[in-house]
Amino acid sequence: MRNCVQYEVKIVGSAAVSGRSLQKESTTLKLWKQLLVSIVLVGAAFLIWSAFYPGAHDILARNGLERISFFAPAGDTAGGAPSGQGGARQGGPRGPQEALVVVAAVSEGLVNDRLTAIGSGQAVRSVSVRTLVSGQIVEIPVRPGGKVERGDVLIRLDAAEEELAVERARLAVADAQAKADRLQSLVASRAVSSVEAAQAQNALDAAKVAFREAELDLSRRTVTAPISGSLGILAVDTGDYVTSQTEIASIDDRSEILVEFFVPERFTSGMQIGKEIAATAISRPGEAFVGEISAVDNRVDEASRTLRVRALIPNPDDLLRAGMSFEVTVAFEGERWPAVDPLAIQWDSTGAYVWRVTDGKAERMDVAIIQRNSDSVLVKAEMSAGDLVVTEGVQSVRSGSAVRILGGDRQSEAAGEPTAQSTVPQKTGSGSGA
Repeated sequence: MRNCVQYEVKIVGSAAVSGRSLQKESTTLKLWKQLLVSIVLVGAAFLIWSAFYPGAHDILARNGLERISFFAPAGDTAGGAPSGQGGARQGGPRGPQEALVVVAAVSEGLVNDRLTAIGSGQAVRSVSVRTLVSGQIVEIPVRPGGKVERGDVLIRLDAAEEELAVERARLAVADAQAKADRLQSLVASRAVSSVEAAQAQNALDAAKVAFREAELDLSRRTVTAPISGSLGILAVDTGDYVTSQTEIASIDDRSEILVEFFVPERFTSGMQIGKEIAATAISRPGEAFVGEISAVDNRVDEASRTLRVRALIPNPDDLLRAGMSFEVTVAFEGERWPAVDPLAIQWDSTGAYVWRVTDGKAERMDVAIIQRNSDSVLVKAEMSAGDLVVTEGVQSVRSGSAVRILGGDRQSEAAGEPTAQSTVPQKTGSGSGA
């Protein structure tokens, strides 16, 4: 009886152990099934995404996963290279991963190649006419605003008294001349002494001086043009009483226009007499006048830190007037620097840099910015015109890594080189840019 009880207990214990094992195996099987279903769902979602999302292949290519793209764009083969363009054959070995980028050619830019300043025009010679004596104007024989030559009469003053004085002086000279001649003849016959003859000669000389003085006073009653040029509007009229302080008119010689302008002190060394300049009158847009520097001041103004310069502009057609404002341009050789696309400039803690593509690999080039323009940035770097720099796709570029240029053949043609058989254009030669 005891043995039967023990056998029954063993059977019951063995059945319990077997039940627990079956339950554990069932749980494990359910977990594997769930994991397998999850993997299948993720794979199906990936296939659908890569098939229907337009940028899926490019995203995978930028992250080096284009191998697992089941729906690559037409023309792509293994390794991302177009068939017949130097890439691996379909189904062949795949090369190292390449970053897909857009590049732009480096050009050449000029800085400090010209100076522009605003200046004021003056007549090459200009005088303000005044009388030396006082009197009433009796005649104005010239027309205001017309041309006059040197010596032309501008105004005449009342000269009745001066004419009488000249006549008296002429009579005095004639009387002194007759007396001196008579005494000189008597000296030969010893009728008079030589002293009396000498006194008569002195009186004659004094009379002649008085006559010349009277003629000078008379000549000053007539005001003439001291230079040739254009006569301004007269400030007086016939009948006016004028003095030596009264301005009669102004005369400008406009055969050349003198333009005075100021330049910053850094351009001081380039200001040389005889250097050509170009000037545009604000009142005559579109017309350029060529001249040359005629005078340079000997010191820089301490207040404004500028240098005063004068330039002469020929004015044979009398198109320019004194007082006009001019925009003066002075050309220099300037400084030439590489010019890159603004999108190519990148920054980090060490400063600005660009990615240059050389033989299909990316190379970091540190740059110093010289000048920013609307369409380019002038930089100081060891680059030449025609080099290729990355403008788009920089987030996938690493120093020394291989790159694949989007539209490689078109980029090569734009850079001015023959179309290469490889998907990565070769480095172009030196060129010139704006």
